[in-house]
Amino acid sequence: MSLKAIFKKPVDRPIEGVIKADDSESLRLEVEEYVLTNEVQKRLEQFLDAYNDYQNANGVWLSGFFGSGKSHLLKMLALVLENRQIDGFSTLEAFLEKCDDNEMLRGALKKAARVPSQSILFNIDQKADVISKTQVDALLSVFVKVFDESCGYYGKQGYIARFERDLDRRDQFDKFRQAFERAAGISWEAGREQALLEGDNIATAYAEATGKEADSAHGILDKYRQDYRVSIEDFADMVRDHIDRQGDDFRLNFFVDEAGQYIASDTKLMTNLQTIAESLATKCRGRSWIIVTAQEDMDRVLGEIKLPEGDDFTKIQDRFRNRLKLTSTNVAEVIQRRLLKKKDEAVPAVSKLYEQHSGNLKTLLGFADGSATYRNFTDSEHFVDCYPFIPYQFDLFQSVIQSLSAHNAFEGKHSSVGERSMLAVFQQVAREIEDHEIGQLATFDLMFEGIRTALKANVQKSITRAERNLEDEFAVRLLKALFLVKYVREFKATVHNLGVLMLESFDQNVGELKKQVEGALSKLEQQTFIQRNGEQYEYLTDEEKDVEQEIKDTDIDIADAMAELDKLAFDRVLKLPKIGHPEYTHEYKYSRKVDDRLYGREQEMAVHLITPLHEHAGNLDNLRSWSALNESELLIV
Repeated sequence: MSLKAIFKKPVDRPIEGVIKADDSESLRLEVEEYVLTNEVQKRLEQFLDAYNDYQNANGVWLSGFFGSGKSHLLKMLALVLENRQIDGFSTLEAFLEKCDDNEMLRGALKKAARVPSQSILFNIDQKADVISKTQVDALLSVFVKVFDESCGYYGKQGYIARFERDLDRRDQFDKFRQAFERAAGISWEAGREQALLEGDNIATAYAEATGKEADSAHGILDKYRQDYRVSIEDFADMVRDHIDRQGDDFRLNFFVDEAGQYIASDTKLMTNLQTIAESLATKCRGRSWIIVTAQEDMDRVLGEIKLPEGDDFTKIQDRFRNRLKLTSTNVAEVIQRRLLKKKDEAVPAVSKLYEQHSGNLKTLLGFADGSATYRNFTDSEHFVDCYPFIPYQFDLFQSVIQSLSAHNAFEGKHSSVGERSMLAVFQQVAREIEDHEIGQLATFDLMFEGIRTALKANVQKSITRAERNLEDEFAVRLLKALFLVKYVREFKATVHNLGVLMLESFDQNVGELKKQVEGALSKLEQQTFIQRNGEQYEYLTDEEKDVEQEIKDTDIDIADAMAELDKLAFDRVLKLPKIGHPEYTHEYKYSRKVDDRLYGREQEMAVHLITPLHEHAGNLDNLRSWSALNESELLIV
C-alpha cells in the first residue's frame, strides 16, 4: 500500500497555507477547513469571557510563531463575532459544530454572536502601503483609513472621507453623488479618485446638494485638504458616533493582522497603539475592541523595544490583558486533522506498523549526545495521527523557523516573515513521498524545500553550490538538514542525531546509515561546506555576517555601556590616576566623566569624554561654548 492510499483526503488538494486578511474569495472553505483544536478552545473561552463581560480591557494580543495559524484564527474570530452569513452559510453554526462536547464554549460563542457587531479586518502592512512608518501618526493613519473605508468613504485621502462624512451627517451625500454624476458623467466613486481634475463638477454638485451658491462652493475640497487634521481623540469620537448611530448594543471591532511586526522595535508606534486602545476604551466603554496578531508574546516585544527611562508601558499591558498564544501543540493537531487524517480502512495497517516497531522506537528516534529531548510516539493512536511524520519534527521545525527568523534568513519586510505556513511545508513533504510504500518515513531534510523560496539567496548559497557540484545526493540532503538545525542551539548535530534526522524507514539498517552519514560529512567537510567542532558539525555561512547579527541581537543597557567606556578610556588608554605638570612636583586627582555621568569621586578638575551617544555630539560649536564656560574640565570629543 502506498502512503497516498492511507490519507482520508488527497494530500495534493489545494490548501491555502497562508491566510490573507483581505481575501474574501474562499471564506466558506476557510471556515470549513478551520480546525478548532483543544488549545484554541481553551484560549477562546478565556477571550469570550472577557468579551461578554467587559472589564475595562478592550485589547487582545494573539501571538505565536510564524505559520502557527494566527491569521486564520483572527479571520475566524472576525467572522464569528459578526455572525457573518456567506451565501446562506452561517459561520457561527459551523463553529458550533467544531466545539465537540464543549458546552461552555458553545454557549459563550452564541452569547457573543447575539451582540450586533461589525468586524474591520485588515493586514496593517497592506493598508499602510503609502504611509511611512516614520510619520508621527503612521499607526493612526492606518486605523482612520480602514475605518473610513468600512463606512463607505474614500479611505485613501482622509480629507475627502471627511468631506463625505460631513455631507452624510447632513443627509446630503446621496444628493451630492447624484448631482456629481449628472455634472461629470461618471460616478462619484470614480470621480473622487481624480478629485483634482473634477473641481468644477464637485463645486456644482456641492452647491446643488447643499443649496448654496456655486461661487461659495468653488474649491471646497481644497479647503478640506488645508484644514484636515485628525488626532487619536478625534478618531475615537468618530468611532463612538458611528457606534451610537447603529444602536445601543452595537460593537465595532478592529482585527489587525501583523501588528506586532509593524510596531516591532519602534517605541513611538507602540505608544500610538497604546493610546488608540486607551481612547477607544474611554470613549466606547467596551463597544470597540482591538484584536492584533504578533509573532511574539507582548512581554517579548516590550523587552526588545529600547525604552527611555521613565516611560511607563504598563498601560498597554493593562489594555491588552487578554492574551491568545498559539504553540507547536496547536499546529501539530491542525496538521494531523487537516492533512494526515487516515481512512478508516487504512488505520489497521498503520496500527500494525506501530505494533511491529513500538519496542524499538525509543532507540531508533531518540536523540543523544546532550541534545534536547523531543517527544516520541506515545501510543498507537498517536502514531496513526502523526505517521509518516515523527513527533519531534513538529517541535524541531518550529525551532528551525524561529531561529532562522532571528538570524534574518527570510525575505520580507520583517525578519519574522516567511511565505509558507507549517501546514504548507508539511503538505509539500507529504506530496513528495506520497508514492512511497507504507513503512517509509518523512526525513527532516525534506522540510528545506518547503521554505526554500522564502529564504534569502545568500543564506542558501552553499546548498545551491553543492547541488551544482556534488554528485552525492545523500550528502546534499544531509547539508540541507544541517542548514535547518544550524541555529537551533538545543539540537546537537552529531553523527547519531543526524542519522535520526535522515532515517527513511523503520527497517533501515542503522549501522549502514551511520556509515553513510559519516562518509557524507567527511565529503562535505573536505569541500568546506561544513565545519567540525569536536563531535558536532555545523553548516557554514558567511561567519562575519553571523557574528555581526549576533552582536546586533545582544541587548546592552546604556548604563553598562557607559561604565565599560569609562574603564576602556581611563584604565586602559589614559592610565593616569593623577594629572601633573613637568615644572612642578605636585599631582592632582581628577574626576572621570563620560557623557555627563560621573564615575568615582568629584574632584576640582575633570576629564570629560563625549561619545557619539551624547545629545550634543554632533554640535561642536555648542561643545566649544560649553568647554569655555568650564575651564577646570578637559573635554575630549
